[in-house]
Amino acid sequence: MLTRLHYRIHSSLERILPEKRLFLKSDSDTRFIRLRPVTQLAALAGGTLLVSWTILATSIVLMDSVAAGNTRDQTQRRQALYESRLNALSADRDRRADEAVRAQERFNLALAEVSKMQTALLATEDRRKELETGIEVLQDTLIRTIDERDEARAQTERMTLALAEQTGSARTDGSRMADAEATLEQVSSALAALARQRDDMANAVLLAKEETEEVLQQKAELQARNDLIFARLEEAVTVSMEPLDKMFRAAGLSTESLLNQVRRGYSGQGGPLSKLTVSTMGGDLTPEERRANEILNGLDRMNLYRLAATKAPFAMPVKTAFRYTSGFGGRDDPFGRGKRRHEGIDMAGASGSPIYATADGVVIQAGWASGYGRVIKIRHDFGIQTVYGHLSQIRVDKGQRVSRGDRIGDMGSTGRSTGTHLHYEVRVDGTPVNPMTFIKAAKDVF
Repeated sequence: MLTRLHYRIHSSLERILPEKRLFLKSDSDTRFIRLRPVTQLAALAGGTLLVSWTILATSIVLMDSVAAGNTRDQTQRRQALYESRLNALSADRDRRADEAVRAQERFNLALAEVSKMQTALLATEDRRKELETGIEVLQDTLIRTIDERDEARAQTERMTLALAEQTGSARTDGSRMADAEATLEQVSSALAALARQRDDMANAVLLAKEETEEVLQQKAELQARNDLIFARLEEAVTVSMEPLDKMFRAAGLSTESLLNQVRRGYSGQGGPLSKLTVSTMGGDLTPEERRANEILNGLDRMNLYRLAATKAPFAMPVKTAFRYTSGFGGRDDPFGRGKRRHEGIDMAGASGSPIYATADGVVIQAGWASGYGRVIKIRHDFGIQTVYGHLSQIRVDKGQRVSRGDRIGDMGSTGRSTGTHLHYEVRVDGTPVNPMTFIKAAKDVF
């Protein structure tokens, strides 16, 4: 049965792949190699598998290259967007600060005008009260003088009648009556002048009240504009501050401690010694001044965040095409030594690819280290260190200060390595942490 099946299969192969002979001729004799159908089928199958494997491997490499290129472009776009957003926030902060200063100056000017008007109004009110008091005194004096005049006239008439009875003549000395009438005319003219002055002062008071109401209305309008400006500034500061605070918290950093360190690092002061001028105004800050101070404090906090972002490793150390080949934590040792702890991440790329510093700092090691090969260690602020291992070339020296984005070396395969890649570590206070925490935090925000 098996022989018959074998014969049928062989006959079918004979029709598709007939037996062939390969003749090898030399000077002395001629030989041949018989290529049976089974042999031809095996060779054809092997060739097909080889071609299929070549196509599959090429496709995988091309897909990795395309994915790496897309990752690099996205990183560059995000970096450009991050920088443009920081510049826009800085410009908006300066513009809002200028608007706040100008609004405060206008408000102070309006307050000064209101103070002047109030002072003039109080002075006018005092003068009006003095005039009313003077008018009352003059009125009392006039009434008393009129009474005395009437009494003097009555007495004069009585004396005239008595004189007429005694002498038969009604004429007597009129000097007393003339003096009384002259006094009455002077008092009347003075009273009329005081009345006119009182009316003028009343009109001035009314004008002062109208001007005061107009100034108060302008003050209310200025207050409304200031409230709108302050509300927009507070909203802009809050919206800009929240993602920055989220980024640092996602990286596991204490924001208050971080900002205090930046504030201590940027706390220089100075200037010539001048005499102290003490203000006599006194008093507490107005609500507008307190809101302006809070906004300025928020802008200062946002600026501290911007400075801290350049000093923490939120950038990518590799900007060319690469792929992640090993993550942070436990893994199988690539040299077959069992389970091992991996304290960084591996990024495989082309040999000689540029390696960049991920934050501002100082190089504390640049040379050969067991296991790492050629390695660079950079100390940053906030107790952070970054490590770049297996480099083919080192382009910085120990003690050199580097900035974020500076090229510090080239990718290689020195030390304990199975191929070209970068071993990248981040340490906080000496403890290794997952570098992807910083990379993802920056991507989620920017």
